[in-house]
Amino acid sequence: MDTHIGSVDGPSPAAVNGAVGCPASAPGCPIMSSHPAPSAAGEASLGRHLARRLVQVGVSDVFAVPGDFNLTLLDHLVAEPGLRLVGCCNELNAGYAADGYARARGVGACAVTFTVGGLSVLNAIAGAYSENLPVICIAGGPNSNDYGTNRILHHTIGVPDFSQELRCFQTVTCHQAVVTNLDDAHEQIDTAIATALRESKPVYLSISCNLPGLPHPTFTRDPVPFFLAPRMSNKMGLEAAVEATVEFLNKAVKPVLVAGPKLRVAKAGKAFVDLVDASGYAYATMPSAKGFVPETHPHYIGTYWGAVSTAFCAEIVESADAYLFAGPIFNDYSSVGYSFLLKKDKAIIVQPERVIIGNGPAFGCVMMKEYLSALAKRVQKNTTAYENYKRIFVPEGHPLKGEANEPLRVNVLFKHIQDMLTGDNAVLAETGDSWFNCQKLKLPEGCGYEFQMQYGSIGWSVGALLGYAQGASDKRVIACIGDGSFQVTAQDVSTMLRCEQNSIIFLINNGGYTIEVEIHDGPYNVIKNWNYTALVEAIHNGEGKCWTAKVKCEEELTAAIETALGEKKDSLCFIEVIAHKDDTSKELLEWGSRVSAANSRPPNPQ
Repeated sequence: MDTHIGSVDGPSPAAVNGAVGCPASAPGCPIMSSHPAPSAAGEASLGRHLARRLVQVGVSDVFAVPGDFNLTLLDHLVAEPGLRLVGCCNELNAGYAADGYARARGVGACAVTFTVGGLSVLNAIAGAYSENLPVICIAGGPNSNDYGTNRILHHTIGVPDFSQELRCFQTVTCHQAVVTNLDDAHEQIDTAIATALRESKPVYLSISCNLPGLPHPTFTRDPVPFFLAPRMSNKMGLEAAVEATVEFLNKAVKPVLVAGPKLRVAKAGKAFVDLVDASGYAYATMPSAKGFVPETHPHYIGTYWGAVSTAFCAEIVESADAYLFAGPIFNDYSSVGYSFLLKKDKAIIVQPERVIIGNGPAFGCVMMKEYLSALAKRVQKNTTAYENYKRIFVPEGHPLKGEANEPLRVNVLFKHIQDMLTGDNAVLAETGDSWFNCQKLKLPEGCGYEFQMQYGSIGWSVGALLGYAQGASDKRVIACIGDGSFQVTAQDVSTMLRCEQNSIIFLINNGGYTIEVEIHDGPYNVIKNWNYTALVEAIHNGEGKCWTAKVKCEEELTAAIETALGEKKDSLCFIEVIAHKDDTSKELLEWGSRVSAANSRPPNPQ
């Protein structure tokens, strides 16, 4: 008979050359008051070691939701001078915030409680995995003595097996560690953090709730500096890949370059631009790589997105006799329902560690950054494709000037957003028509841009805006969010106010899930309308700097933007834009019909 039912046992006795970045000095918000952990000022404990490691790799803010299994760990994070603990309204938004922070800083972190918190943050971690973002997801786990006791704990599904959370995270993280004893905790923590940085993917780190305050000889008072050895190409493979590429490209009459989203993982943006300069080729970006390379370069021809590309861009790319894609992701969304007019035998596909030329050969252990830099020194200059682009290019028209008090059109809204942009801004585009309208924005030098194309989770942008603005405090972030998406994650506008952020949110109120309408319409795409400005005022509740406006015509929009950029430049500005439900970009109409066709293909004959 188990005599331990309902009882608790006492504890058993017991940045150069691969260096990772330092903590930033940007100001932030101390969200939670400090209650120093017992060993914070003295012995080197597990909690302090983890906190110091986070600071060493560049994490200054941890996005957290408290729960009984992570409270003592949070004490140690609060006690670390280099960390701010940012309390979020729910775990999903904490994960989205860590995602946004990783986009701004190169690595992010969130902290939740066991299972009930872990499964809530899971969707956000899956999104970070799909976008190749190093996020350290820290879960406070059960007391180490409870493992293997056949007990049932709260916050679980009611079975004595505690591995459910771990099993769920195994498919959406590149590494998992469950820390239940002190002897190997040091190694498990360091391995998890190193793996996240090395693989540029999220990791899961569970720490038993009774361990954070305990010292151990492996935790030095000041951990040795964190160091990752840089990955190097196989020299023979690199040379062979460059040789084969030069032969392939130099035979082409009108080659082009296309930047893909994995440029970020490979840290190869500058090397790509160096190749553009050396080759003279025209270059485009895939939609999910917008902002990774300059749009002010004279040879930039726009976004390559198949049938919904920037005007004249697809014609140049698809008519080329050779195209080099650096870090692409080809899926049904990026290919507009698999409607690209590309041929494999004309393509060079460069992934972070692999190069495939046409139908072959392929070269492994070739780092993209080294490969592009070496290629820039060997390739012959060829400006044919760019000259062809200049010959066919016709400057775009401008939205018609609206009549006085005419209902505001979305294209007029984005004309004004374009005029707002400087190098001190970043743009976040929510899943929906904002994808297509924001793609058409011409980014000034230094202007950031982020959206979540691969995962496409509606509501992502609210949490991501919180995290990105916290990580990039030198930029004023402009977020374009649809009403349907905002209803999913609106709560953490509260946290933005607590953090004294001054982002500008354009809430596009058109009465539903517009992107879904254009793929397949139905009554489920209509949502209950909210008084969004009143909601944000209620969240504000007189605490913090916040300003709201509701605009229905161009005159009101102009006045609101003038106020947001002037008198309210230090405030969080929320501008609700009333738009017609059928006011969509032409690109969404085209894209939606093609994605719908791809989704509705009949089964192949058996």
